[in-house]
Amino acid sequence: MRFVLATGNEHKATEIAGRLPDVFSLVTQGSLGIGSVPETAGTFVENALIKARHAARESGLPAMADDSGICVAALDGKPGIYSARYAGETATDEANVTKLLAAMDGIEQRRAWFHCVLTCLLTADDPAPLIATGSWYGVITRSPRGSGGFGYDPVFLLPDENRTAAELSADEKHQVSHRGIALRQLAGMMLERYAT
Repeated sequence: MRFVLATGNEHKATEIAGRLPDVFSLVTQGSLGIGSVPETAGTFVENALIKARHAARESGLPAMADDSGICVAALDGKPGIYSARYAGETATDEANVTKLLAAMDGIEQRRAWFHCVLTCLLTADDPAPLIATGSWYGVITRSPRGSGGFGYDPVFLLPDENRTAAELSADEKHQVSHRGIALRQLAGMMLERYAT
């Protein structure tokens, strides 16, 4: 069964496509010439649904969408849903990380978590979309470490490992990350609903 993935982020597309059961395949909305839609809601769940419904409507295919970001306790959960555009609409990962570290300057309480919502629906008007969530807890470092991953991975430290997300292999990251947790949950739901 073929789904359109509502993302322009190739890192997310690679993570998601490589972890789905073989009975499902993905094509990105960009490869179909579908542009992004404004994320106008105030929660990860609502924004993921906006993106999935848009991709399904424009493509005529069942759709999946991810909305995720990093939340920092000392910043009242920010950047949250604005993680990808924290330093501006066209911000790079480096610019977002720089802004986050500046916001955390002098703050001792550095607890943070990544949160991911994955949605899946058959049509743009599907009244019962599948919704899976995952959270991953850690702390914000004082400077970037590691060369793997993307986004805020270089400043997200796993205290028990004493490694940042950017210092994990792709397989290690998938086992423990917010997206890995949500993907395993969603894959099970997809198999139950669409492959039986």
